[in-house]
Amino acid sequence: MTAQIVEKAGEGLSRVYDVTIPANDLSQRLDAKIAEVAPTMQIKGFRPGKVPAAHVRRLYGKGLMNEIVQEVLASTNEKVLNDNNLRPAGNPEIKAVSDFEEVLSGKADLTYEFAVELMPDIKLMDVTKIKLEKPVYAPTDKDVDETVAELAKMNANYESRTGKSVKAKKDDQVVIDFVGKVDGKLFEGGSAQSTPLVLGSGQFIPGFEDQLIGAKPGATLTVKVTFPANYGAENLKGKDAEFDVTVHDVKAPVARAIDDELAKAAGLENLEKLKEVISGNLAGQYEETSKFKLKRALLDALDSGHKFDLPPRMVEGEFQGIWNQVLEDEAREGRSEEDQNKTEDQLKSEYRKIAERRVRLGLVLAEVGREKGVQVTDQELTQALQRDAVNMARQYNMEPQAVFDMLVKDQNYLTQARAPIFETKVVELLFGLASVKDKKVSKAELLKDDELPEGYGE
Repeated sequence: MTAQIVEKAGEGLSRVYDVTIPANDLSQRLDAKIAEVAPTMQIKGFRPGKVPAAHVRRLYGKGLMNEIVQEVLASTNEKVLNDNNLRPAGNPEIKAVSDFEEVLSGKADLTYEFAVELMPDIKLMDVTKIKLEKPVYAPTDKDVDETVAELAKMNANYESRTGKSVKAKKDDQVVIDFVGKVDGKLFEGGSAQSTPLVLGSGQFIPGFEDQLIGAKPGATLTVKVTFPANYGAENLKGKDAEFDVTVHDVKAPVARAIDDELAKAAGLENLEKLKEVISGNLAGQYEETSKFKLKRALLDALDSGHKFDLPPRMVEGEFQGIWNQVLEDEAREGRSEEDQNKTEDQLKSEYRKIAERRVRLGLVLAEVGREKGVQVTDQELTQALQRDAVNMARQYNMEPQAVFDMLVKDQNYLTQARAPIFETKVVELLFGLASVKDKKVSKAELLKDDELPEGYGE
C-alpha cells in the first residue's frame, strides 16, 4: 500500500504530518478481504461458499472497509513513527480531513492529519547521589492499649437510661420513629420505625442528631434540617425538610470490658492474640505512611533535579483533568478556605504548575524504567485486574469472572492498570539506588500533615 506522508509542521516537541491513502489502494484491500471472507459466508438464497463478491460488497462493504481503515491507520501511523525515529510522549492525535462516509464508500482518498508530541531529551540525574531520610516509628504498648480501648468503645453495648438523668446525650443511642416531609409532602425513604441512632455518629442529615440531644423517652418533636447540596437524591438536594420524631428509648453506651471476650467478639482466641494482631496492623500502617513520605521526598528530588521542555498537549491534558476535578469539588463542597480569596487566574496558574510537575515526573520515571528495563509482568497485571474485578463485582452485583473477562479486553483499562504497577516498580528501584537512612521520629511527627511544596499535587 502506498501512503503519501508529508511533514506539515515540526517545532519543539511537536510534529504534524499530512497522510493520504489512495482510494484505489483501499479498494484493492477491500477486494482481497471480500475474496477471503466470501467462501465462509452463509447467506439465505445462496449455497454455502457460493455468495457472489458483489453481493457481499453490497451487504457488508462499508463494515469491511471500516475494518480496513482501522488496520491501515494503525500500520501507517507506526510507519510514520518508525521511519522518522520518533519516540511519542503520548497517544498521537488523528484529525480526519476527508469525508469518512465517502472513504467507506470507496469514493474518496483517506486523508488525515497525524499529530504527535515527542519524548523530550531527558538527561537523567545521578540517582545514586540522592540522599533521603525515611521517617520511622514503631508502635508502643501504649499505642496498642489505646487502640484496644477504642475497639472496646466502638463495640459498646447500650443500656436504657434510668434514674433522674434520662435525657439523651452525645454518644447515646436513641430508638426513634420518624416521618419526613418536604414542602409538606412525604418523600421516599423519609420514614422509619424503631430505628437505633447514635447521636454524634453523623449517620443522619447534618443537624438532625443535634436536635435530639436532651430528648427523653416518650418525647415527640419536630426536627428541621436542610438536605446538603450534594445529597444523593436529586429531588432532595438543598431542600428544607421537617421530621416528626417519636423517641421510644434513650440508651447510654456501656464500654465492653477489655478481656478475652472482646477478642473473641473480634474472631480471635484471646486478648493477647488481639493485641498481637493490632500491633502488626499498626506497624503496617506506620510503614505505609513512612514509605509515602519517603516517596514524596524522592519525587521532590527528581523534580528539582530535572529540567527539560515538556510536551504542551500532555501538560494541557493533565491540567484539564485537574481543573475539571477542582470545579466538581467546588460545586459539591464549595471552595476551600485557603482558596477563598484567590482569583480563577491565580488558581489556574497554581494547578498548571501541578500539571507540569506531574508530567515532568511521569516522563522521568518512564525514562528511568526504560533505561533500567523495568517491565510489568503478565502475572502482575492479572493480579491487579483480579483485584479490580472483585471490587467492581461487589459494586455492581456481578460475577467477578465476568468483570475480569471484560477488563482484559479493554486496552485503555489495561494501560491504566499497568501504569501504577510500573511506577511502583520504578520507585522501588530508585529507593535501592539512592542513599536512604532511617530517621526515628515520634508518632505525631510521622502522622502530621506536612505542608506540600508548590505544585506538588500528588
